Amino acid sequence: MEEYKSVQKYFAKNKQKHLLSKKNAFPIVNKILLSTILLLVCLCFVKVNSNFKDWIDKNVYHTNISFAKINQTYEKYFGSIFPLSSLDVDTNPVFHEQLIYNQKESYKEGVKLTVGANYLVPILESGIVVFMGDKDNYGKTIIIQQVNGIDLWYVGVENSNLKIYDYVEKGDLLGEVISGEMYLYYQKAGEFLDYQEYLS
Repeated sequence: MEEYKSVQKYFAKNKQKHLLSKKNAFPIVNKILLSTILLLVCLCFVKVNSNFKDWIDKNVYHTNISFAKINQTYEKYFGSIFPLSSLDVDTNPVFHEQLIYNQKESYKEGVKLTVGANYLVPILESGIVVFMGDKDNYGKTIIIQQVNGIDLWYVGVENSNLKIYDYVEKGDLLGEVISGEMYLYYQKAGEFLDYQEYLS
């Protein structure tokens, strides 16, 4: 008889759990339904209103989002995204240099700089590494999206320890120019800019 009571208790508990799960499922269905309705309303609004569609097209597909600026603002008000970055407060940067070159001349949409052999290249402005690799008609390229909203292309730089999406500081080591020649291209919103405004 005792065993029967325990089985009854078991079935009673399972029945209660089943009823509770039904109660919890109802709000989830409501959330899904509400989200679907909101999505459909937004899609209808986009379909009907061509100005809104043009605004989305321009600001999402044709404008660069300055993640470097967002990161800098976030760190200013909330601190570093990485909680362990505050542990290395006592360390000092080993490399903190300025760009030094022997000669500069216009080249394609940018500038060609003549530097010494095995020249160590400093980062010209803080930002986020958004591209590393070979670009057609340019060669080995590192692109840093700077905090000022300009993408700076460093071409001809090798032996870099950076990774894509690293946040880098002005004056840090970018890499090495082995051939004695490097190229810089300044770009904003897909348009190349005149290097003379940014390079002294």
